[in-house]
Order: sequence, then C-alpha cells, then structure tokens
Amino acid sequence: MTLQLSRASKSFGADTLFENLNLEIKPNDKIAIIGRNGCGKTTLLKILAEELDLNKGDIFKPKDLTVGYLAQASFKDENLIVEDYFLSLFKPLFILEEKIAECANELKLHTSDDLLSLFSNLSENYERLGGYTYKQEMMTIFTQFGFVESDLKRRIGEFSGGQKTRLAFVYLLLSKPDILLLDEPTNHLDMSTIEWLETYLNHYEKALVFVSHDRMFIDHVAKTIIEMEFGELTTYYGNYASYQAQKALNQEKQLSAFKRQQKDIERLESLIEKFRYKKNKAKFAQSKIKYLDKLEKIEAPKEDKRNFKARFFAKNRGGKQVLLVKDLEIGYHDSLAKINLELIHGHHCAVVGPNGHGKSTFLKTILGKVPALSGEYLFGHQIDIGYFDQEQIEYRSNQTIIEDLWDAYPDMTQTEIRTVLGSFLFTSDEVFKEVNVLSGGEKVRLALAKLMLKGSNLLILDEPTNHLDIPGKEALEKSLSEYEGTILFVSHDRYFVNKMAKGILSIESGRADYYQVGDPIVEKVEVNQKAEKEIKSSQRSSQSASRINKQIQKIEESIALKEEELAIAREKRFDPFYYHNHLNMQELDESIDEIHNQINALMKEWESLHEQLNKSSQVESDTL
Repeated sequence: MTLQLSRASKSFGADTLFENLNLEIKPNDKIAIIGRNGCGKTTLLKILAEELDLNKGDIFKPKDLTVGYLAQASFKDENLIVEDYFLSLFKPLFILEEKIAECANELKLHTSDDLLSLFSNLSENYERLGGYTYKQEMMTIFTQFGFVESDLKRRIGEFSGGQKTRLAFVYLLLSKPDILLLDEPTNHLDMSTIEWLETYLNHYEKALVFVSHDRMFIDHVAKTIIEMEFGELTTYYGNYASYQAQKALNQEKQLSAFKRQQKDIERLESLIEKFRYKKNKAKFAQSKIKYLDKLEKIEAPKEDKRNFKARFFAKNRGGKQVLLVKDLEIGYHDSLAKINLELIHGHHCAVVGPNGHGKSTFLKTILGKVPALSGEYLFGHQIDIGYFDQEQIEYRSNQTIIEDLWDAYPDMTQTEIRTVLGSFLFTSDEVFKEVNVLSGGEKVRLALAKLMLKGSNLLILDEPTNHLDIPGKEALEKSLSEYEGTILFVSHDRYFVNKMAKGILSIESGRADYYQVGDPIVEKVEVNQKAEKEIKSSQRSSQSASRINKQIQKIEESIALKEEELAIAREKRFDPFYYHNHLNMQELDESIDEIHNQINALMKEWESLHEQLNKSSQVESDTL
C-alpha cells in the first residue's frame, strides 16, 4: 500500500509554501524531510495526516491505510488513567479474548471439527495481533520514555506538558500505523531515549516519515532524504552524510553544465551578430536563432545560503581558572548528584545525562538560581557570565524586536542595533515584529544576539540548539568554535556535542563523572625553566615511547572490541526476549551502561598514555 501526493499546492493567503509537489510513500520507507524553519515541512506532514487541506492537487491512498501523526499533545479527557488510555488501543484483542474464552467453554461441553477450527483461528489471530506480548511491549516503550510503572495509575492531567507529549508518543508507537508521521521526534528526549528510539524506528516494519533538525538522528534512521527548498522537493537516497555528498556533487555538476551552456550561448550569439546581416550567411544566422529559441536553458544552481552570523567575544580575558566546583551537591530537596569540576580558560565542557538527573539544576546552582545542598563553587578572577536559558522560548514581550534589543543595550545607536539584528537575519520591516509573535527559532536568535553583545568570557548555555534549524545549528557551531572564551553547555544534540565539546560532565543516577575529549588543555611552559629536568626525561623518552605505543595499541584493540560488544547489545533491544519483557530490557540497559563505563575508562587510559607520549616527544624535540 502506498500514499501519493500529486500536483499538490498549499498557500496561506498571499504566502505560497509550495506548488505542484509530487510525493510517494511506499511500505517500509524511512524518509526524513529536511529544510529551513518556515519552508513548509510541518504543513506537509499535516496534509499527509489530513489535518490540513490542499489548495490544489490530490492525495491518493487505500481506504484501509492507517496514518498516525505525532502532533501537539491534546487529550479529550485529562481525567483518564494512563493505563486505560493505552489499553483503549487493544480493544480488538479484548474482544478476541472473550471469543476465545467462549469457544474454550463450549469445547469443555462438546467437541467438533468446526469448533476446533474456530478456536485455532481465533488463537492464531490473537497471537498475530500481539495478544501474548502487548502488555510487555507497552511497559517497555513506556519505561523507555522515562516513566515508571506506577505512572500508569496516574491521571493524564497530573503530568507536565512535556510528559504529556511523551505519553502521546508512546500511544502513537503502540498504535503501529501503516505510515508513522513524526514532527521533531527527538525534541525534549535525552540521549539514551533517542538512541533507543533510533533502534525502534530502524526495526519499525511499516513506513516512517519524519521532520527533524537532529543531524545524527537523521543519519542513523533515514534511508531517504527529501529536502524542501524554494517550494520544491528534491530526493536523495541514503542517510544524512550521503545527502550532503550528493547535494554538493549535484550543485557542482549543475554549475559546470550552466557555465558550459552559457559559453555556448555567448559563442552562438556572437556568430549570429556577425553573420545575420550578410546575405550569404543569413540562413545560417536564422538557424542559430531558432536553435537558441528552442534550447532548454540550464539554470544556475540555487542554494539558500542565508544564515545568521554571530561573533562571540570576551571584553575581558579573565583569569586562567574559570570555575572550581568542589563536592557540590545539587538538588531541590534530595541530592541529585555530587559534582567536582575545574574549568580553565578556553575549555568547552558539555553536560550530558538523562532528563531529570540534574543537568539544568547544576547550571542554575552555580548561577545562584537554586541553592546548593552542600559543597562549594568558586568563579575565577574577573569572570563575566553570559547565560542562555532553554526557557527562552517562553519569553514574552509586547515590544518589537528592535525595541527589545535596544532596551538591553541603550548606549548603542539605531544603526548599530539594526546591523546586529541584520546579522541575525532580522532585516527590513522584520525588526518591527512583536516579540510575542516570534517563532521558537526567532526567539533563540534574538537571545543569541543579546548574549553576543554582552561580551562575556564564560558562556553558560542550556540547550542552545533547541528550535534552531540545521543551518542555524551550523552557524552557532561556527561562531562558538571561533570564540576564545570558556563554554559550559547542556545539550542532547549529539552532533553538536561531538562538534563542540572538549570535555564531558556526565550526570546520571546520582553520579557525576568527568572525562576529557581529545588532548587536554595545558598552559605552555618556558623550556629554559625546566631544561635540566627535561634533558633527563629525554634520555628516558626514547626507551618509554615504544612501550607506551604498544600499550596504546592494546587499548585501541580493547576499545574496538568493546564497541562491537556495545553494537551487539544495542541490537538485542529488539530481540523478543528483551523487547517483550521490560525486566529483561532493564537488565540489558544496565549491561549497555556498564559497557559504556568500560569504554569511558579505556578512553581515559588511552588519553593518559597519549599525554605521556606527547610530553615525552615534546621534551625530546625541545632538547634537540
């Protein structure tokens, strides 16, 4: 069964999002729709879900095709118990259970071939519909989304907005529609849940179409990328990395073809001009004119390269030691974790971990917004803090964009304010939009503009990539990578963490562990202050380098084996033995966590050996 969109057009008033779009969704497709904020991705999903109508065009689908859409969570009855809400999906199973029970009772009284055949068919249908596994499956998905078993007995209205969205997500996955439509499915999910969801969706036996700005999630799940740009859809087969390579190659080919054709046109136009007024060459010139008229013109490649440009800077360098955290217990009533951390100038530290385990609480504690339970923290000399709050999306103001920024920085001129706003893509009359009507991405850009102008030497960022599209994330990564100050940030965006972090503080289940990524940041030391010590060290370095290299090689082999073990363990999540039994799944998750810890320990040892090797090599080269 397939769903087809034919010659589809959609506009809102004078604003046309797209025209004459064609799209086909086949069984088992895994399609990611990507594009800038506001290009029409969510509108397209709502049209596929029949929540919005087309202005022109048609949708073709079989009558029995089921389409499930994860929209803004809204419940008809919030007094409903969560378990009853989920069990409503399995009414066909309950009807079958009653029929099987009735048939079994009749078989106790008398037997017949027809009755035995009926019992067999009912039992087969019951098994096919998951009658023996639906409870375990429900518990597995429910707990993977951060809930506990006792939450099943609570009323829906008792949960927060984010939790309600996750309840709706669980309900949708349990319903198993023929086409699963997801709009930003990784929003508000922690890394472990995202990884589980990736595995689940990779094994989903029906079609999946999703909109996402999570590049790693797209890379891991999508088999087809459809880019929405300039009101058109362009299809690329493969994952996100493949899409990037294909698009670059297509752009290069089209540009090359365009340039060649333009040269041919110029040559022909020159010949026409040269011969069109000569009697013996007039026919030749006319034939070339007709040829050009009929020629199918190759357009120059179009690419929307608009992006905000931020230049984060520090007015004061500040001291070398930026932040010292010692035995700091964080939490509101009970302790979430005890944290030890030292940040030195120029370091980029990511804070990661499951939702509710203390990441944002840690940031708010060192900012003085939440009191510490015990322990201490100390900022270094002349440390100026710039804070990005993930709750920025809730920021409201009746002021216009230009008034809001100008109030924050009244000493700047109007020209300076408008220049800054222009660099964050607020141009022309857009600066007169009220803050209250801004989208999530626009509010983030306005907050980043304020943060940039502050000129802090320590940036504390809580989920800065939320609500940014892919170009916006890339722009933020570029600007932060050029920043010379220190960054402490919370993020669930694995691509962003991998790109930005030099160290990781992992807060999970009452523990806070820090580990370094890449080479540690160390201050350069004048060679002549340690010359004698380094000469002695140099004599030993050539002997120890070989030994260290052998140790490094062994650890790298161990890491590779552990990573293979991790991949196998993750794959087991969809073995029925685990998938249909939440206790088995819990044991498997603990096993996966243990492998993660083992890999982290090996990485620490690997980094330590590399540090020894680098010091040994540096001493030897400096001595020579």
